[in-house]
Amino acid sequence: FRMVRRRGVIPVQHVAEPLGEPDGPSIVIAYCPCAEQGIKGGLVKAPLVQKAAVECGYVTLYRYDPRLEKPLQIDSKEPNWDKFHDFLMNEARYFNLPKLKGQEAAEAAFAKTLSDAKTRYTKLINKAKIQEG
Repeated sequence: FRMVRRRGVIPVQHVAEPLGEPDGPSIVIAYCPCAEQGIKGGLVKAPLVQKAAVECGYVTLYRYDPRLEKPLQIDSKEPNWDKFHDFLMNEARYFNLPKLKGQEAAEAAFAKTLSDAKTRYTKLINKAKIQEG
């Protein structure tokens, strides 16, 4: 599996090619920011935002192919959780939360978002370890 990048963008065909000819349906789940998220710097920064999402653990890159002996493959490095809050503060839906709900409610929401991301990552890692035997 290899991803070819052109100017920071991964063309769709390079996401689909590694799937080959699966015996059944395939699903690709991707973090793809849109204008409504209000990313600082605009959507031209989307590839950098996607990279930051993976680096901080907001999104985990992984593949699951039931045809393989070890079907779950995690492609992400271990997240740098210290970058998580900064990542959130790059999107209007998060940086406006203190103004809309108050600082205390916003901090609670940010903490829950981080906790949920850590839980998702830990579950994936544990599933990968189980298949290692």
